[in-house]
Order: sequence, then structure tokens, then C-alpha cells
Amino acid sequence: MIASHNPGKVVEIEALIRPFGVEIVAASALGLDEPAETGATFEENAAIKAVAAAARSGLIALADDSGLAVDALAGDPGIYSARWAGPDKDFGRAMRLVEEQLQNENATTPVDRRARFVAVLCLATPDGRTRHWRGEVEGVIIWPPRGDQGFGYDPVFKPDGHDRTFGEMSASEKHGWRPPSDPLSHRARAFARFARDLEISG
Repeated sequence: MIASHNPGKVVEIEALIRPFGVEIVAASALGLDEPAETGATFEENAAIKAVAAAARSGLIALADDSGLAVDALAGDPGIYSARWAGPDKDFGRAMRLVEEQLQNENATTPVDRRARFVAVLCLATPDGRTRHWRGEVEGVIIWPPRGDQGFGYDPVFKPDGHDRTFGEMSASEKHGWRPPSDPLSHRARAFARFARDLEISG
């Protein structure tokens, strides 16, 4: 089970798992409630979601907790990345809030606008056992937003070594991975470590 109620995350994780022939179902498809994310780290929040889904469904559950950490904002929005979008999940609002905070900090040059996307996967079994995998990708915050691909903060994040934002890249560009090459996105990097650890092969 993919222990997520975020449609964008479910689509990305499905795309990463599908080539390996693993049958999956989303927590939302089974009508499971979304647990409160009360952890202080990505790892804790991923575990909260995975353990709850596994216990309620009796299935092995894979959860993701991820977010954007901006250096000039002391790592914010970080684990609160979704909350910055408000109850309506308006990431246009969230991106504007990041930019406003950066302007308040006088962070106007690329060196002052360093950021990273972080993703942590947690695999939980119905008996409560867990394992974690973390992926990160470094880059800078740009303004105004560019591109309509992906979701969340993708249009304002330009990864190091690239001229386009995640919002301007296709899913295959961001997440495509086959050993021995490494993927670009934080979620795909976490998944690559997960797959290697569990010796999943296509």
C-alpha cells in the first residue's frame, strides 16, 4: 500500500514502483483516514503514516514524507511544506510565501537562495516494524515560478547543474532511474536506495 492521500505523491510513487511488477493500492482507495503528522522530522512523519496504514489494512505500507528546506529560512518550510499551502492545498500561495520570506531576509542572489528537496520513505509491516530511506537534491529557489509539470514547489526549484526547474521537467527526466545511474529527484533517489536495499530488480 502507498500510505498517502496526496494525489501527486501517489502518481509519482506508482510510476517508480510499476516497472518492478509490484501490485499497489493507495490508502485513499481503501478509505483509510489520514493520520495527524505530529513528528518533528521527515523520518518520524513517514513512520506515522506507514505504521498507521499497515496496522489498519494488514498490508505492507510504504509512506513518503517530503518537503522543501530553504537555507535562508532556517530549513523552512521543511516538514511543514504542505501546511504552508493551507487547507486548500494552494501551492501557488505556498510558493509566494517562500518568496516573501526570502525577500524579508534580503536573499536575492543564488548563493542566498540555496535549498534542497528532501524525501524520506518508510516501509512498515502490519506488526509495526519499519525501515527508512532518505533522498535529497540540492538547488536554488527561483522567481517567478516556471513550468506546470509536477506538483507542489516544483516550479520554483531549479536543481544544481540544470537550467530548468522541476516544474519544467517531465516525470521521466526527474524520476527515471535504472542502475547504475542515479536519478535526479529526491523521491527517486530515496526509492533507488530502497530498491537496492531490498534487492528489487526489474
